This record gives sequence, structure tokens and C-alpha cells, in this order.
Amino acid sequence: MVQNHHKGYNMIMNLSELVTDFLEHLEIEQNRSQRTIANYDHYLRRVVDFADDCDISKLDAEMVRQLRLWLARFKDEHGEDLSKATQNYHLIALRSFLKYLAKRDIKALTSDKIELAKTVRPKVSFLEPEELDRLFGAVKTDTPVGLRDRAILELLFSGGLRVSELVNLDRDHLNTQRREFMVRGKGQKDRPIFISDQAADWLERYLATRTDDFKPLFIHYSGSQDGSDDMYTRLTARSIQRMVKRYAGLAGITKHVTPHTLRHSFATDLITNGADIRSVQGLLGHANIATTQIYTHITDPQLRSVHEKFHRTS
Repeated sequence: MVQNHHKGYNMIMNLSELVTDFLEHLEIEQNRSQRTIANYDHYLRRVVDFADDCDISKLDAEMVRQLRLWLARFKDEHGEDLSKATQNYHLIALRSFLKYLAKRDIKALTSDKIELAKTVRPKVSFLEPEELDRLFGAVKTDTPVGLRDRAILELLFSGGLRVSELVNLDRDHLNTQRREFMVRGKGQKDRPIFISDQAADWLERYLATRTDDFKPLFIHYSGSQDGSDDMYTRLTARSIQRMVKRYAGLAGITKHVTPHTLRHSFATDLITNGADIRSVQGLLGHANIATTQIYTHITDPQLRSVHEKFHRTS
């Protein structure tokens, strides 16, 4: 039961105070990342502003309907509409918040009353084997920076890493002899990463150029490289996004290529070569099999050949 004296609620439980409790719960009890907490904070504070920080009892189905309408008509600071996905992020945050209230026996709208807007499944963009060869070949590997960039591209494709996972890697995380290591992904969940001989070789060639004691695996070089740690910084996700885009341009690839394209290419390669969807789910670190099923589209071109090979014709 909720104690009436908690934070001075006196039976009036304003949304803003309960949202603060929820965010503290995510941080302390759920051990969620600061980025995740910041996202929940952003979406829920917008809900609080819309509801004029009302008492939780006033947040009913009708108010949620009005919230959905408000989100659909909302314009950001650039005058842009919110995408359906972004509108859903607000509702997902609200649903999680309501589940938390239910666990605390706080009387509120039940989370199952929050329905998400239907969205169009995004088309998965991936690189064909020939495009991957061109992308890797676009990197000049006669400098430490070039070796670093080639190692990054190889690791993104071979391990199916998210860019956020890649930038958080330290040198002592790696084992290029065993060609496997652990990463901490979304939801603070650990999963094994396996890499090819080729990726391990490029990583070793890159690491052989490192004369510093700086922990991060991938670093940004700046200033005179005299071996002092203050000349180096950890590469950021944005830097890697720019780098991948630049090499795709040099390779003459007209698709929009991001680090996530290489993750898509990793999953596509696995399924094309016969991997089952559950195994791919584990290798990608997806909590939900439905997320992995976006890759089953790539089996479509194979259906004709299967039909022609195995179907009896007169």
C-alpha cells in the first residue's frame, strides 16, 4: 500500500512526482542506462506537461485519447511532425509507467488500455557481398587510422555489433585468439560476440600500431602522437557513423549506409546461409523474436528457386 506521508502526497498523487519515483526505480532497481532513463524522462515529462501535472486519478482513457490526438498534431522546434514511431515512444513510456504504478498498488489506468499506433514496418537495408567487398576495399590500410577504420568495419559486420556497443569496447575486452568476447547491450544484457579470422586479423594489425596505454579499443587520433594519453580520445558513435558514410561514398555505394546497415548485413548473411531465426535473435541480442523477424524478408528471393527445385511439374 502507498504510504500517504510519502513525499507529502496526502492522497493527491501528481503525475510529476510519480514520474520522478518511476525514473528513480529505473535507475536504482532496474539498473537501466542513463540514456534509457533520459529517454523515458523526455517522453513522460511531455505527457506531464500535456496533462497539466494532474492527479494520477485524472489520467483516464479519455485523456489518453486526447494525448494521442495532441501527439499526432504536435510540431517540434523545427516545425516537423512527430513520426508514428516517436508518437509510440511516448505511449510505450506511459505504459511502462502505469505498469510500475500497478506494482506499487497505486490506483491508476491499467497499462493494457494504452494501444500503440500502427506503423509501417521499415524496409531493412543491407549490403550485398559484392558491396561489402567494395566498402572494405575503399579503406587505405597503410596508416594507423586506415587500419583502425578497416578493423571497425570488419568488426561491425563480423560481430553484428550495435555502434553503441562498439564504441564502449576496451582493449582488454577482446580475445582475438579465441575470436569471441562479451558485450553489454540494450537493457544491460550481456551477450557473446563471435568474429571471423579475417576480422581478428585486422584487429591485431590495428592494435600492433598502438603504442599508448589508453584503454578504449577505438580511439580518435589528434595532435602530435608522442604516446601521451591526453592526445587520444575514445571514438564516438557519431564519428563512426560519419566514417562509414564516407567509405560507402568512396566505394560508390548509392544506398544510405550506416553502422546499423552492417548489422543488418550480418543478420541477412546468417539467414541467407541457413541460420535459424532463434539463433540469429541470440546473436543480435534481441529481447523479442518479432524484432528479428524483420530479416525473414530476405528469404523471399529464394522462394522461386526453392519452388523450381523441389516442386513437381507435369
